[in-house]
Amino acid sequence: MNDYVTELRRAVGTRPLVLPGTSMLVTGPEGAVLLLARADTGGWGLPGGIMDPGESFEETGRRELLEETGLTVGRLELLGVYSGESCYYRYPNGDEIYNVTAAYLAAFPQGAVLSLDTAENTRWRFFAPDGLPPDLIGPERPILADYARLLEERRAG
Repeated sequence: MNDYVTELRRAVGTRPLVLPGTSMLVTGPEGAVLLLARADTGGWGLPGGIMDPGESFEETGRRELLEETGLTVGRLELLGVYSGESCYYRYPNGDEIYNVTAAYLAAFPQGAVLSLDTAENTRWRFFAPDGLPPDLIGPERPILADYARLLEERRAG
């Protein structure tokens, strides 16, 4: 958790916070998407995280991706911005958040080697959009549903 959120938590405890952040949909062969098994919840999620003060959504996504996977990607394509009830999450420690998430698509860099930050994530895997794990964390579901629709539209031409 970044220092900014830690300071907020000292002031408000576990009460819900509205926090901006970014999720990165790193795509591989045939539209498969990179997911990480989170160490704090055990569920699968997209690389990404909470914005630091002064950062843009794009900067947040690139920083989080680099920290969590060691990857640096090229062009980003905005998939959408997600907020509302579907983006609510309660962590195992009781902290509650409402995410405001900018989700970006980026191609897995050719020849790149993924270097997992094991403090945050325990493993990684590419999943087909129609074969997502059942323990996907809730706020990722609308993002990945939109990605699956986009992929279908692009395949249909």
